Amino acid sequence: MERTPVSSSNISSIGYDVDSQILEIEFHGGSVYSYSGVPLGEYEGIMNADSKGKYFHANIKNRYSFMKL
Repeated sequence: MERTPVSSSNISSIGYDVDSQILEIEFHGGSVYSYSGVPLGEYEGIMNADSKGKYFHANIKNRYSFMKL
């Protein structure tokens, strides 16, 4: 999946696949996590958020099943 670099103190890049509703988040430490069942609106929300980290913690973390890639 292609990820887009983002400006964030915690997150390095974010990718999304509309068909599978998979959200990939790469953190600055190099870890990449894949979140499943994420609606398009959540991807749009994090990409447009002033603070990607705050949006992630409030809306994605602990809400969707994930696996470390």
